[in-house]
Amino acid sequence: MAYSKQMQEGNLYSFYFAPRGSRRMTDLGIQLSQMYLSPFDHIIGIIGDAGAGKSLLIKGMFPGIDLTNDDEGVNIRPLPLLSEDLTDPFAPHTYHLDIRFESAFTQMHELAEAILEAANNGKMVIVEHFDLIYPLLHRNADLLVGIGEEIIITRPSMFGPLPENIAGIVHKSVKYRKMAHTLEDLCVHFMGDGYAQDGPRSDVRHGFVLEFEEKPDIDLYELEEKVREAVAKDLSVSYYDEKHVQIGDWILECLGPRMHVSSTGKIEDFTLVKAVSYTHLTLPTKRIVKISVVAVSLKKKQKNASGVVREVCI
Repeated sequence: MAYSKQMQEGNLYSFYFAPRGSRRMTDLGIQLSQMYLSPFDHIIGIIGDAGAGKSLLIKGMFPGIDLTNDDEGVNIRPLPLLSEDLTDPFAPHTYHLDIRFESAFTQMHELAEAILEAANNGKMVIVEHFDLIYPLLHRNADLLVGIGEEIIITRPSMFGPLPENIAGIVHKSVKYRKMAHTLEDLCVHFMGDGYAQDGPRSDVRHGFVLEFEEKPDIDLYELEEKVREAVAKDLSVSYYDEKHVQIGDWILECLGPRMHVSSTGKIEDFTLVKAVSYTHLTLPTKRIVKISVVAVSLKKKQKNASGVVREVCI
């Protein structure tokens, strides 16, 4: 679906599952840019905790953008937004900065002035940790994107929502996404050879779904017990490289190695649904059967973006 001004004027929030894994997050970024970005947007506010996947989403929404906080771009000094002539029609149109990162080098009021000057000159500025700079800007972003367990995207009006509203939701919920991701990698590890980490995946609130075209030959009770033992050992979890995560002494293949809890002991609860679910989808040429293994945990009351209390599976 392409961008529609009329559709967005009547939309308060849009929610999407925040996928785990670089490819799925980047693909979602492409979809969001097509649906929500306007050529008249000047400030894009990105809100989320460290490791939530902000950079991956930005790379999907803005292909080719140079991230000034990236490991490979950390030497881009001085910051292009501060060093270039923003009135020059031949200057770049799109800039990126990470407020938390840049505040170590530059005063916050200088960053705020640079963002406003770029916006006034028709440039687009992608601002990570936008909630930190908002009090100095005295204006909201044209588009706000929050990344926690879910991705929240909204086009604020003069009445809000404010960046702090989005931040209050995503900073609290991201821990469930991290717990689910660590559990997901442990489950695939204990399932044994033949079950790849890059296999089909789906999402469920406060959990994960593994999808198969054939019923996996595994004992779900035994699998749950093995994962529970690993959780009870409080194994350390750390980034190994861009395609692997280290859990205890295991080096596991992982498509999102930064999106994990720091140790398995941080996982609060875990239940593997013992019944395998079947999803049938009939197509003109063939019949596809999806077989899902679902993991969730207990129930808890949680407030959504509108402040309404709901009971959710975590």
